[in-house]
This record gives sequence, structure tokens and C-alpha cells, in this order.
Amino acid sequence: MKRIVASAYALLLTVGFNGYAQQTVQITVPKVTVSADETTPTSQWQGKRVAFLGDSMTDKHRVGTTCIYWEYLSELLGIEPLVYGINGNQWDGIYKQATKLHEEKGTDVDAILIFAGTNDYNSGIPMGEFFSETRKETNSNGNLVTRKYRNPIMNDSTYCGRINKVMSYLKNHYPQQQIIIMTPIHRGFAKFGEKNVQPDENYCNRQGIYIDAYVNALKQASSYWAVPMIDLYSISGLFPLAEAQLQYFHDKETDRLHPNAVGDYRLAKTIQYQLLALPSTFVSK
Repeated sequence: MKRIVASAYALLLTVGFNGYAQQTVQITVPKVTVSADETTPTSQWQGKRVAFLGDSMTDKHRVGTTCIYWEYLSELLGIEPLVYGINGNQWDGIYKQATKLHEEKGTDVDAILIFAGTNDYNSGIPMGEFFSETRKETNSNGNLVTRKYRNPIMNDSTYCGRINKVMSYLKNHYPQQQIIIMTPIHRGFAKFGEKNVQPDENYCNRQGIYIDAYVNALKQASSYWAVPMIDLYSISGLFPLAEAQLQYFHDKETDRLHPNAVGDYRLAKTIQYQLLALPSTFVSK
């Protein structure tokens, strides 16, 4: 079992049976201490500037956790994180994060990791298509022929259109950088308010689509846009639909969606070993 650092505490006031306010201590899951023998300080990632685009699981505000996966990665790999994730963002928000990254850092970045898609599913964003298809003339071996021709669809109204728009922007603005897509993890139940109740992934969204389809679309995008994929949905081991797995999540009553510090550690370790198999940059320095 990993040794952990001192826990963070939140003091809550509750009313006892005698009517007097009583103090209750709610203990959050503390950060896992990263030991020296699990770091890889001499890898290709040491000292690299890595941008992270995403949603609440990437946001600097630490939603549901005391240590985010990219904070662990900074210790494990020695990277310099450049964090642009925003709570609640969908893939149209990832485009805005990408443009902000370019405005602020230009191309002074080695790699870009994108961790998003769960909010598109939960919000019921239509899947759409990656391509439209027409017929077009072309020269084939000296002969003019008419063949089917596909164009990538880029828009903000469909999931596939949003992904294409982001990837086209990154491919054109960061041709020498490593770009990596990470799939969402499995979704458990969450209740953030009376009008913000999110069913677990065994329920389809309002489009009648399950989260698996949104994950599979990212796999298609990875193939088409020629970028590596880290399939956290499959390989992270995080599965909030199993009661025994709730030790990795923020709150078994209200938030089985966000990993806690132990869940983020597990994410980070998974990402660490995937990154070790990939170039950190394509810029010669």
C-alpha cells in the first residue's frame, strides 16, 4: 500500500438532536506519495513542456481530488505541465483551449494531451459524421475518372465535427509537436445539485447513445488524424460501477464520476507508462 501524505480536512456544521450545532470532520483522500524508484527522470519526457487540454478532471481547481493526474506526472516524469482544462468543457471548449494555448505559448511546447468527451456524452451532443461525401473528378494513371470523395466535417454542433475542428487546428499549428488523445474514463452516478443529476453510463444519453460510442469516435479520430491514443476507458482500471472500485472516486453518495487522489494516481501511472513508449517531441533541439 502506498504511503500517503497528511489529509486535507473540511469542517461542516450539523445540528444534533438537542438543537445545538455540532462539528463534523469530513476527511478527503490525501495525495499519494510518489517514491523515487517509480519516477523515470532520465526518460525522453524529462523537462518537456506538456500542455493539457480537458474538463474538470484536468482543471487546476482540483475537482474531487487533492492531486490531479498531471501533478503526479510532473513528479513521475519530470515534465512541466501547461494546464488549460476547464470544468464542464466539451470538445468545442477544447478548441478554445487550443487557441488560447497558441496565443499564450505559441509553439513553445513539446506535447499536447487532450482528455475530454465525457461532457459531450452527458450533454447529449449529436454524434454526427466525420466526413461528407461527394463525387469528384481526378487523374488516375493518366485517365480522368469520377470517384467518391470525402471531406472532413468541421463544426461545433456535432461531436465528430468538434473533434475534426480541434485536430485540424492542432495539426496545422503544431506540426512538430506530439499530440495525444486520451479517452474518457468510465462514468458513475453524480449529483451536484437538485437540477444537476447525472446517471451512470449504463443509461444512454438523450440522443439514445451510450458513452462507448463517444469513446469509439475518439479512436476513429486518432486513426484518421494520425495521433497516438491513450485509451483510459479500457486500460486505467477505473470502474465506478463496481462498489469495490469506489475507493478511487470522490464520494460514493454524490460523486462517483471524479477520481480522488488515489484514482488520479492510478491514472497518472497508466499515462506514465504509455508516454514512455512515445516520442515526447519531434522538434530537434
